[in-house]
Amino acid sequence: MHLVEPGLDHEQRRLAALHEYRLLDAPAGDELEAVVRVAAAVAGVPTATLNLIDENRQCQLTTVGFDGADSARTDSMCAIRFETGEFTYTPDASRHPLYEGNPWVTGILADVRFYASAPLITPDGYALGSLCVFHNEVRTLDDDQIARLKDLAEIIVALFERRRQARLNGELAVIAESRQRWTDTLLETIDVAVVACDQSGRLTLFNRAAREWHGMDADPTVDPEDLSGTYSLYEPDGETFFPVDRIPLLRALREGEVHDVEMIIKRPGGFTHVSVSGRALVSAEGVPLGAVVAMNDVTNDRAQQRAIENARRELAAANADLRRSNTDLTNFAGAVSHDLVAPLAAVGGYLELLGDEITDPQSASWVAAATRAVTRMRDLIGSLLGYARAGSAPVSRVRADLGDVFDQVTADLNAEIVSSCAEVVTPECLPEIACDPVLARQLLQNLIANAIKYRHPSRPARIEVTAARESAAWAITVADNGVGIPENQRTRVFDMFARVDGTTAAGHGIGLSSCLRIVDRHGGTIRVDDNEGGGTRVIFTLPDQ
Repeated sequence: MHLVEPGLDHEQRRLAALHEYRLLDAPAGDELEAVVRVAAAVAGVPTATLNLIDENRQCQLTTVGFDGADSARTDSMCAIRFETGEFTYTPDASRHPLYEGNPWVTGILADVRFYASAPLITPDGYALGSLCVFHNEVRTLDDDQIARLKDLAEIIVALFERRRQARLNGELAVIAESRQRWTDTLLETIDVAVVACDQSGRLTLFNRAAREWHGMDADPTVDPEDLSGTYSLYEPDGETFFPVDRIPLLRALREGEVHDVEMIIKRPGGFTHVSVSGRALVSAEGVPLGAVVAMNDVTNDRAQQRAIENARRELAAANADLRRSNTDLTNFAGAVSHDLVAPLAAVGGYLELLGDEITDPQSASWVAAATRAVTRMRDLIGSLLGYARAGSAPVSRVRADLGDVFDQVTADLNAEIVSSCAEVVTPECLPEIACDPVLARQLLQNLIANAIKYRHPSRPARIEVTAARESAAWAITVADNGVGIPENQRTRVFDMFARVDGTTAAGHGIGLSSCLRIVDRHGGTIRVDDNEGGGTRVIFTLPDQ
């Protein structure tokens, strides 16, 4: 396994890899404990441990033969050579120049004599720690024992990887479930009727508005030839049955798309005059799946058009809004035609497998480009779900330490902070505030991540978080020295999908919209100001109640 050579930021990248596994201070689990027991048996010693080395300490994740505990990294025997990637072994540590003065050898922490450790190297070549066997008596190992200990170290890393992948798969499943709930809620909430059919033209979906307008649900047993009669579809004159060859849903299935087709839906006691747009649904492989249409209620518009002459101008504005709405719904229909979540996991997995097999540089670059595209899609889905959660999750307001929230956010953003060489600080003790800690964390994380993303190219990024009492609320300021936001765009940036003109940083324009929703739900305000010396200050208030 290739070991990453130490460099200027090697330790930061190694620590990021270690924290990605989320092993520190977590239960080891039966499998890891079993491997450490086997290691002790292979070496023929009563004591063994699985050590992880972080910034300042040696964490004994699980032990055999003694009670494990954290100790200073400077006292660790394993920390001395684990980053070499080489198996370390000495029959008598008290006679070894590297270890004879170590507190684990001298009697301060233990009286280790025999000592051997196999480094734990990730697939990306980062050393996390070591599998260590030791004894207070002098012992030797043969070549077969050394080989088995190395094998056990690789098994431990494989278990780390499996645990990490299971966690990632679980997170993807949660995203998929949340997205499905969000989609279902959207369909049942909007006052636009959505109707879908399969590739044979048989109905598969009526949302709430469609059920109300038709007075019944979608019936997949109805022959497409009988749709007009069964669901009372009429021409705009309200007297002539809609011919089957002009039914918008079937036209979208046959022709690929349809726009602004008007018809009347009759039901007992009334009718709805609708304008219909839609498109065919096609899988990623080009296989026809069916079609979907969106129907907007234009009954009142048409009544006004017939009743008053000056309704033309109002109708033009209504049609413009209608076309924009239809465009949004058409885009939504296109998204519905692809399962945006489940394929991402499969595509990412196959790309990873493909990348392991490819040696040709050109092919590797194609795989890398495809992987970046999958990442962008996953990020967009995550941003949309974050926006939805910011507006729908229940607000559980409690007394929360904003300093703790800040520490959690900087820990979550550690990789971005390190990679951008940013400095994220709070020069004072942040207060306890009345808020939902989960939403407050999302709010602060979005603002700090934005400040990192839009840092100035000619100076190191510095982000400072402060708090000040403001009447019956706390005003929290996130100040940066980045590129800044022009004054004429400081309100627009809180709109959904809005981005500052002229910026090149990647993003979807959803983060500040989510921030606005979170602050609104807390009863506060949010605004953007200049930062002295260049950059931006985002100030949001949270009522202290």
